[in-house]
Amino acid sequence: MQDAIREPSVFVGIDVAKHSFDMTVLPSGQSASLTYDDAGLEQLLELLRPHGTCLIALEATGGLERRLVGELIEAGQHVAVVNPRQARDFARATGKLAKSDRIDAAGLARFAQQMKPRTVEKTSEKQAELAALVTRRRQLKTMAVAETNRREMARPSKVVKSVDQVLKFLKKEVEQIDAAIAQLITSDDQWRDRAQRYKSVPGIGPATSSTLVAELPELGRLNRREISALVGVAPYNHDSGKLRGKRAIWGGRANIRSALYMATLTAQRCNPIIRAFAERLQKAGKPFKVVLIACMRKLLVTLNAILKSGRPWTAQFAS
Repeated sequence: MQDAIREPSVFVGIDVAKHSFDMTVLPSGQSASLTYDDAGLEQLLELLRPHGTCLIALEATGGLERRLVGELIEAGQHVAVVNPRQARDFARATGKLAKSDRIDAAGLARFAQQMKPRTVEKTSEKQAELAALVTRRRQLKTMAVAETNRREMARPSKVVKSVDQVLKFLKKEVEQIDAAIAQLITSDDQWRDRAQRYKSVPGIGPATSSTLVAELPELGRLNRREISALVGVAPYNHDSGKLRGKRAIWGGRANIRSALYMATLTAQRCNPIIRAFAERLQKAGKPFKVVLIACMRKLLVTLNAILKSGRPWTAQFAS
């Protein structure tokens, strides 16, 4: 039993590119450059096998790392996906200013060894599918906004007609993705229950609800401070000596913040608790952005409490 709970003593850094990745193992110093394909992944697992369970750090690369993370977790490894800025700041702090794939892999290994970053959980195929659908919906909406902006500047009728056809196509695609998301959430009892609780909160619609289900599975499992920091709506101090600087948010999951931003704008109108909270801050002279971020944080904390309590939203509960 002691071996099962022992922390890893071997640390690995992996720098991921589109067609290859570099790895470094500490404390041995072993390194390798491998192709990012079936053969390369098999080689990686073979190289790691003699070391047993390792703590492996790699950077978030917009999705390139997902297959690698899945393979490593499936093999029983502990994997941490770290913010690239955090990893780079650590490298600078240790005096490593040069940058290459091999140097970055070694830096990530040292980061894992010194910082012991939080590891990620295994993602089920359904969770990955839901996250991919939500991401695709976001991409389609971004394209629709761009086409809408182009239409305002379009002059020849053929150009206007072309833009309208693209907008019609994008609208149809979004509707199909929405239907697929709804069907997938409905097929899982836990997801369906989560989505219903989210949508019971005034201001939370289907799009925000599905984003939370897909991309914030930690909701309901962390305390209010941890969930605020994870999303990136927790204010940090900027004080030194007699200086008292403005509080500011930093880091977190930008996609969740974007979804909460739009939901909060709606909640400030139709959610009595959020509206009263916003009005109180406005009367105190707080700037618009400060009020909005504070309302986003309150909305997030309310959602977190709803999942922890197992009850749907009510005004009495939220207050």
